[in-house]
Amino acid sequence: MDLFDHSRQAQLDRDAPLAARLRPRSLDEFIGQDAVVGPGRLLRRAIQADQLSSLIFFGPPGTGKTTLAQIIANTTSAHFIALNAVLAGVKDIREAIATAQELRGQYGRRTILFVDEVHRFNKAQQDALLPWVENGTVVLIGATTENPFFEVNKALVSRSRIFQLKPLEPADLYRVVAQALGDRDRGYGDRPVALEPTALDHLVNVANGDARALLNALELAVETTSPAENGQIHITLAVAEESIQQRAVLYDKEGDAHFDTISAFIKSVRGSDPDAALYWLARMVYAGEDPRFIFRRLVILASEDIGLGDPHAVTVVTSCAAAFDRVGMPEGRYPLAQATLYLATAPKSNSTMGFFDALAAVEQEREGDVPNPLRDGNRDSKGFGHGQGYLYPHSYREHWVAQQYLPRGLQGQVFYQPSGVGYEAQIQTQVAQRREAQLAAMVDGGGALPEALTYSPDDPARDREASPGENRWLQRTLSQSGEQLGNLRDRLFDLAPPQRHHRILDLNARTGLLTWEALRRVPEGSVYARVHSSQDQVALEEQAAQLPELARPVLVHADFEALAAYLVAHTPDIRFERIMGRNAFGQVVNRDRFIEIVRQLLAPDGVVLLAETIPRHSQRISALVDVTGLSKALVKRWHQAEDAIAHSTTDSRFNWQAQTLETLFCGAGFTTQMTEDVLQNSIYISPALLQRWFAVNSTQSSYRDQLAQHLSEKDIATIQRECQRQLQGQTVSWRSPMVYLTAHGSPA
Repeated sequence: MDLFDHSRQAQLDRDAPLAARLRPRSLDEFIGQDAVVGPGRLLRRAIQADQLSSLIFFGPPGTGKTTLAQIIANTTSAHFIALNAVLAGVKDIREAIATAQELRGQYGRRTILFVDEVHRFNKAQQDALLPWVENGTVVLIGATTENPFFEVNKALVSRSRIFQLKPLEPADLYRVVAQALGDRDRGYGDRPVALEPTALDHLVNVANGDARALLNALELAVETTSPAENGQIHITLAVAEESIQQRAVLYDKEGDAHFDTISAFIKSVRGSDPDAALYWLARMVYAGEDPRFIFRRLVILASEDIGLGDPHAVTVVTSCAAAFDRVGMPEGRYPLAQATLYLATAPKSNSTMGFFDALAAVEQEREGDVPNPLRDGNRDSKGFGHGQGYLYPHSYREHWVAQQYLPRGLQGQVFYQPSGVGYEAQIQTQVAQRREAQLAAMVDGGGALPEALTYSPDDPARDREASPGENRWLQRTLSQSGEQLGNLRDRLFDLAPPQRHHRILDLNARTGLLTWEALRRVPEGSVYARVHSSQDQVALEEQAAQLPELARPVLVHADFEALAAYLVAHTPDIRFERIMGRNAFGQVVNRDRFIEIVRQLLAPDGVVLLAETIPRHSQRISALVDVTGLSKALVKRWHQAEDAIAHSTTDSRFNWQAQTLETLFCGAGFTTQMTEDVLQNSIYISPALLQRWFAVNSTQSSYRDQLAQHLSEKDIATIQRECQRQLQGQTVSWRSPMVYLTAHGSPA
């Protein structure tokens, strides 16, 4: 770039709209989209590590799709090429690919190709891009306001990780305005702008999550308002209302918003929610949807979802549609609202769906002849006897008679199932009784009764189940209790299933039981795992080494206090949507501090999930032994010793129970739910296990050490000999009472 080009670019930057001038240049400046680029999220880590794969950003205007691409351009060491699909063609794609090939061949440098409005590429253009994305010549970053699953080549989608960006929250928009008013170089920090709170609230409210619309309105307000005598630019509510007069509504009659909104409308009417139905109706009318399209969908719903629940529904909605055609807009909104409210409050029945069961029978079954009594007898009743045997219903009481109207192969088949609401409730019993009579008549006549569902491409290395010789990082061997531990893991996750972009903290990784499942559940999020010992850390690191770097859990060897300090130092502001743990509470020394740490690390609306074995009520070793060969006095002393151990008030492993957990979390402001269960595990009593039980002065206080506080050495020696004689080499049933705690944090 020469001096003149530099001067021209500087002038363009100065003259650019406020929204363009304030575009964030780094992740630290980026506002909003915490679910995608918040601390600990996969995309943030990938950008910071410069390890991007092909991406597609999908979301409404003004949510930061292009901004994220430019941040990537500012931070990556790869060559960055930007194209706009509206202006670019196959020729531009070929030139970009040629540049990428040259850089890759000569310098080994990667190329990132950013395509804005990627859905605007036609099939030929997308096909021209596909091979180069597939072989890694370019890393594709696409941005689109349309659903990529419908508008982008499926092959491109399958090779890309898709991130959905949502409209910004009001708090984010307030930060955007504050940034614009405080930035002296790119915003209005060098001008005395006074923005009334009511004006600010109006701008944020009407911008509807669109940062670009908000900044455009702010710019218009500032630039068109004359300074007062003191030089201050005063933005009142009236000025703000003139600057952004109508809420920005995302509604493309050919796009997702159109289909999503009409879907929400129909489901609200079907669900008998008149308030929601009126809201979605207002959204569509406000955005300019064709009312005749809405009426068409209501007519369909009147038969599909109401049907004979209220036979008048079709009449009402077609009458309202006719009234609309007579009066037009805007008065036509009255019959439109009337039809909506009538259908939303009408009794519902989908019994007309029986037609499709009949249609399936026609498609699948061999076509049966029309029964002879039902045939037209006007032409050949004498020759073939057509129509003979037909019973004329009006000749009978109540104008009905039991006879078969279905072909022989379908006699007894039921297609229509009356509901128990509205008009159908009146005919339900009648229909059932007449069917029973028809079947009885058929049997009497000798007939035979018939047999009456943030996406990403599949990653086999992550998703497939472990099997011998196949990717064992997914699932550790869990000995004889593997199936029950797997059930425990699944039960814990099912209490509050995480979303793909969530951040999960495993409070006690140890075997990795929860950690590996968490990795599978949050491929666009992140997993942090605390380990209690260096041996566990080494074992988990060996398994994690088989994963791509960005897909590995962050392992932290620390106590709970050090864990909190580590997170503050290494990933500031990170909060977890799920904090989980199996037998984590038993390691806690300062329980109040533990609850406080968990509360500080939990995201707003996050959930704590704990599965804890209650040692106080766990298996007694004395219950595994046949004590008939021991003296009654020793047996009594043994049982008393175990009772004393289980009810210790000083040993943190035993001096708590299920209610303790619930009380602690409730006291810290959590809303809790708790269930209890008992696991019966089969365990093998090996010599090594017996040795650990009766180890002397062990680091974690063995069973023998605990007995020594209540029994003599002679008693303990006798008990040890009896355990070795009876239990060594045996498989026994081990009782483990469990408590499952679900604790919901308070909303932000």
